[in-house]
Amino acid sequence: MNVRIEVVAIDCLMVRLFDVIDEANMPWMLAASLRLREGFGAHLIDLVPSYTTLMVHYDLLALDPQQARAVIAAALRHLSPDAGEGGRQHVLPVWYDASVGPELALLSRRSGLSVDEVIQRHSQREYQVFALGFAPGFAFMGLVEDVLAAPRIKTPRKRVAAGSVGIAERQTAAYPLESPGGWNILGRTPAKLFDRTLDGYSLMQPGDTVRFAPVSHAEFIRLGGDDTPLEALK
Repeated sequence: MNVRIEVVAIDCLMVRLFDVIDEANMPWMLAASLRLREGFGAHLIDLVPSYTTLMVHYDLLALDPQQARAVIAAALRHLSPDAGEGGRQHVLPVWYDASVGPELALLSRRSGLSVDEVIQRHSQREYQVFALGFAPGFAFMGLVEDVLAAPRIKTPRKRVAAGSVGIAERQTAAYPLESPGGWNILGRTPAKLFDRTLDGYSLMQPGDTVRFAPVSHAEFIRLGGDDTPLEALK
């Protein structure tokens, strides 16, 4: 770990801990996040974790930039991950089907796996939530197996249904709201990913882990899922 502090704004500093995305980073990121929250206390306005960085937005009326840097340095001194520390575990039901997952066949051809094998490979792995972004409640997760990695589609869709589960490169995610998007869509979850009643409005937070559980169409509908075909959303 090579800690560097970069200026983002007059009242905002970026703490860079790593240079490469890796699931092994997360225990260190969680420990650093906790230390920084404790260090800044009431002077912290916001702390935004990402794959390799933590953005610290602090109260400029309480701390000047030099003092903020000193707080960061003290907070990260002798940093070590807590083996018992971790986020919540989530199991998201997913209906994997070509009508709501039009790239299932594409990933099958690219990988040389059958569609059933693609589903099995995607759902048997536990994914780390690295960051939230793009849309409220959109959790960037990874890492998918190399065999399932796929670039974003060449022409992004204007409308991707809420709950759509997809892959981009070695990341996977589920769209919390209907929005444009260019990820390879494999299926759809009925889970409510964006909820104003939740702390942070998101079902998932960085540090959480997620597993996708295949369900039948009947179970998907029973859980409140919308089976409108993706290609019908134009």
